[in-house]
Amino acid sequence: MNELAGLDALSGQLACFSESTPDMAEAILREAARFAEEVLAPLNRRGDMDGCTLAEAGVSTPAGWKDAYRALCEGGWGSINLPAEHGGHGQPEAIGVAVKEMMFAANLSFSLAPLLTLGAVEALLACAGPEVKEVYLARMVSGEWSGTMNLTEPQAGSDLALIRTRAEPHPDGSHRIFGQKIFITYGEHDLCSNIVHLVLARLPDAPPGVRGISMFLVPKRLVNGDGTLGAHNDVRCVSLEHKLGIHASPTCVMAYGDGGGAVGYLLGQPNRGLEYMFIMMNVARLAVGLQGIALGERAWQQARAYAAERRQGRDALSGAAAVCIDRHPDVRRMLMLMRCQVEACRAVAYVTAAQLDRAQAHPDAAERARQLALAEFMIPIVKAGGSEAGVEVTSLGIQVHGGMGFIEETGAAQFWRDARITTIYEGTTGIQANDLILRKLLRDDGAVARDLSGQIGSVADRLTASPRPDLQRLGTRLRSALEAWTRATGWVLAQAGPNLAGVLTAAVPYLQLAVTLCGGWQMGRAALAAATKLADPDADRAFLNSKLASACFYADHVLPRAIACAETVQACDADSVRLMAHDWENNDDQ
Repeated sequence: MNELAGLDALSGQLACFSESTPDMAEAILREAARFAEEVLAPLNRRGDMDGCTLAEAGVSTPAGWKDAYRALCEGGWGSINLPAEHGGHGQPEAIGVAVKEMMFAANLSFSLAPLLTLGAVEALLACAGPEVKEVYLARMVSGEWSGTMNLTEPQAGSDLALIRTRAEPHPDGSHRIFGQKIFITYGEHDLCSNIVHLVLARLPDAPPGVRGISMFLVPKRLVNGDGTLGAHNDVRCVSLEHKLGIHASPTCVMAYGDGGGAVGYLLGQPNRGLEYMFIMMNVARLAVGLQGIALGERAWQQARAYAAERRQGRDALSGAAAVCIDRHPDVRRMLMLMRCQVEACRAVAYVTAAQLDRAQAHPDAAERARQLALAEFMIPIVKAGGSEAGVEVTSLGIQVHGGMGFIEETGAAQFWRDARITTIYEGTTGIQANDLILRKLLRDDGAVARDLSGQIGSVADRLTASPRPDLQRLGTRLRSALEAWTRATGWVLAQAGPNLAGVLTAAVPYLQLAVTLCGGWQMGRAALAAATKLADPDADRAFLNSKLASACFYADHVLPRAIACAETVQACDADSVRLMAHDWENNDDQ
């Protein structure tokens, strides 16, 4: 947070964050850690086993959830980044990102409830009128009421152009909503008195496709003129999904209008619902990347502890018998691979969070625009990189446990099961890859990519100029990865017109290349900072040497993947794509 994201500079340069100093961050994180460790983490395993239940009265969350939610609201942990004028704490995303990571690591299923409310609040701040804000915002910021986002439908999946939910105007200025939504996280629960659903739907005269989508606020319970809760709206949870992971998070099928129409209120302008949804998308996708990072961290901590206790086999170097398995080179390799990927993805996520803060609050308009462009470019890298690393790292955690990792009682499997959804929701890895190329790289003909390349190249130069051989080696590896990305980026830019099918076939390998390179960039910066601080006689030498070890391991075991990804990207030429299509069509015929 200090050396890479520049928290001290953030609080010193931006007036709205002047009190968000490293000392303030230290105090906030200490309390957040206590809440995560003492309140949320003890509920994680029990929630996974018990899950949620649906009955006539609604959805019941696992034992302990209500008390934990009350403690979350009292501590203000769900509103750490929200504006102070609406009851939030007004802290920068550069601090909030660490608070969220700890909560995700402690109990992902629980933490999805405040996360969804945060997203709904961001949407209301962006597009709701003053009357809606007056009724709903403060109650949602405090957690008295929760929020959801209702996008997906059975026939539509990720293609929102196909949604059918409709909104019919009513004489009183409201609308009546009719339709069904699926995969609605915390669409129904017993944690608070009202649930505020933000629903994408079509007006009668809406144009086809995504240009005809509007956003509506549809409360579970209607609100009286004096602010008290009134009758139940025509909204109900039809069923709960039975999922691979996040068992204690109720994923609902929601029905609107079965009894004559659910009362809804148009947010913002008609037919701009998708635009409003994307206002909150940067923070939402950053959060999902963090979920993968958090679960990877938790899996690494447990695997490290298990490997330090489990005795099996002989030490290959000393010959000693019945040693702890962390003495075996391959187990150490897996543990280091887990640790370095988590650290790399975390650094990229925290740096991106600080970019979002600068994009919001920097006094110079040109710098705000530059920081926003960089952050938007990085968002798919954070989301896909953190979530894919989460799946790989939690899988390695099972491997470190051996056969015991496949047994549910150890808890190692839950981290993998919970992590598996993160590469899917808020846009699959393939959607992130297409976003990176089509909406980010091509929109400015690679200008932001060149800016990023310059920053990475500067770090590579500083590393190779270091007197330390380990940093020189890291710099050489980083330079090779950057050259691979430069070649692949040039190929994508050149092929986007004549060979778009090939470019989209190469999109995920290109994204993987960017993830690997950006991780190396931040690990290189961390190594430079650690090496400098080692000169201080009062430095925490164990911590700094650990950072250096992680960075060098990443350089040797992860950065070489960039070269392979670049070769894969450039192999997706038109002939290769035609051959693949021909083979697929022939198999379909058979």
